[in-house]
Amino acid sequence: MPNMLKDKVVLITGAGGGIGREMALLAAKEGASVVVNDLGGAVDGEGSGSATPAQKVCDEIAAAGGKAVPNADSVTDPAGAERMIKTAVENFGKIDGVINNAGILRDRIFHRMSHMDWKMVIDVHLNGAFNVSRAAANHFKEQKSGAFVHFTSTSGLVGNFGQANYSAAKMGIIGLSRSIALDMAAFNVRSNCISPFAWTRMIGTIPADTDAQKARLERSKRMTPAKVAPMAVFLLSDAAHEAGITSQIFGVRMNEIMLFNANRPVRSVHNSEGWTLEAIAEQAVPSMKPFFTDLKRSPEYFTWDPI
Repeated sequence: MPNMLKDKVVLITGAGGGIGREMALLAAKEGASVVVNDLGGAVDGEGSGSATPAQKVCDEIAAAGGKAVPNADSVTDPAGAERMIKTAVENFGKIDGVINNAGILRDRIFHRMSHMDWKMVIDVHLNGAFNVSRAAANHFKEQKSGAFVHFTSTSGLVGNFGQANYSAAKMGIIGLSRSIALDMAAFNVRSNCISPFAWTRMIGTIPADTDAQKARLERSKRMTPAKVAPMAVFLLSDAAHEAGITSQIFGVRMNEIMLFNANRPVRSVHNSEGWTLEAIAEQAVPSMKPFFTDLKRSPEYFTWDPI
């Protein structure tokens, strides 16, 4: 099925490089008109914005015969998010899909994490996803169609060192996507998440001090951003709508696509007399402990080589 996004208009945030750029190129190749958003700042969110990265991607798309316009607004600014949608509507007449991909990293071990480290990461990832999604929501409601794709991470789903801000934001995005899917299902609007595994400019900033960390980063370099793009672009398509795909969490790792489960109870214990501290210690904990979640981190859990 060529041109699976024919006649669609999509906005992709953080699309000046890495996964965002690959998604923009593929969406255009599949027939979509694309708003390429990128603030043009540094990985840690510092620095003034520049439209240059977004413009370069638009030039690539145009050279390949596609349609794209740049936008350099920040996802942290609600008015900027509105301008992104306005850019789509004014240039292409509508908006059909949004991919919330923009992100920064400010990694610190928790006892050293500053309030600014926390605030900036939450603002870009979680508040940014809300701002852009909210700006598109009324358009989707009125036309009774639309699709969101939000980027989450195994740093939240599984866990990682030094990323309390990033992990919290990425788990918040899971809740946001679920709520959008529930609230907007009546209007044929879908919302899904992707947890990507790919070597990007952002991943390249993660320290590698030990041999194990260095080996992990070398494995990561094999997982190119282009491998993530097809699933994200597919989720914007009518084929994904016809399959009823919404409120799901997918992982993409090299040539592997995985489906994550949602949080649900795994064990329950009952005491008709009510629980005392002693009863919890003697009865509840031994019953539930075999089902406890361990302290493995994402790199310890996904131990197999990319395939």
